[in-house]
Amino acid sequence: MKKPFLLLLMLLWMAGSEAIAQNSGYVLVIHGGAGYITPDRYSPEIQSGFEQALAEALNAGEKILSKGGTSLDAVVAAIQVLEASPLFNSAKGAVFNAEGKNELDASVMDGKSGKAGAVAGVMTIKSPVEAARRVMDSSDHVMLSGRGAEEFARQQGLEIVDPAYFYTEESWQEYLKVKARMETNGRKGTVGAVALDKAGNLAAATSTGGMVYKKFGRIGDSPIIGAGTYANNESCAVSCTGHGEYFIRNAVAYDVSARMLYLGESITQATDYIINKKLKDQEAAGGLIALDKNGNIAMPFNTPGMFRGFVSEGKTKQVLMFK
Repeated sequence: MKKPFLLLLMLLWMAGSEAIAQNSGYVLVIHGGAGYITPDRYSPEIQSGFEQALAEALNAGEKILSKGGTSLDAVVAAIQVLEASPLFNSAKGAVFNAEGKNELDASVMDGKSGKAGAVAGVMTIKSPVEAARRVMDSSDHVMLSGRGAEEFARQQGLEIVDPAYFYTEESWQEYLKVKARMETNGRKGTVGAVALDKAGNLAAATSTGGMVYKKFGRIGDSPIIGAGTYANNESCAVSCTGHGEYFIRNAVAYDVSARMLYLGESITQATDYIINKKLKDQEAAGGLIALDKNGNIAMPFNTPGMFRGFVSEGKTKQVLMFK
């Protein structure tokens, strides 16, 4: 009888010490979208390009966290690297809507204060995630859309660009193919980041070009707090990617936090149930990245792959694409 009891004590001690160690440092997790991401679809050169972009995003966020900067600054910095990369469906290289234009969405949330900001349907703001941050910090609102969001960004001194900036030939060719057949299994994905800083504060952010060939001003989950983005210091930070309509209907990002707070589930239990049970039963494809207040990471997805990466204080960064 003594051995099982001693083993239990040892396991509890190990779990507790791990939580303390995680909480004493910073953690950053990022994603570049989930989907039909398999080794046979990407040449070694293209895989290397994705890995390099994800690593650069981790470096940008870690640079801030390692100097004692905030999790909010870190997630914005990480996403701005991915927004500037034509490899992802966010800002530069975003997919085209049914009218052949790029409409961009983004959101941020601060787990410490509960404040949040978002922009939707913008077409001239170079960094949508930066605009979302300004909505949070410099307005009385949570979400601004379209021309109003662009005028606000202009007044805030953010960089405004010609819509041609977001064009890439790959996204345009994908648009032409979708226009011809009205459906796609596009390879580009939404980008997101969650972080825990040295002060123990969580933050989350997400940025996207939305669904390829979207119509009628469609807005997905990415700019919606509680659907595609959520952060709460008492539980976790979450950024989602996938079929946005389902993530909105299920309030996925908030549901992770709710299951942890109200059911006592771990970050792994909560995210696994939502992605691999709840959404999968609805035939909804996608994934998410999540980080709890103790620095524990979850990155579930129910698709063949998800661009993702993470780094924590004193450890080597990891970048992954496939299952």
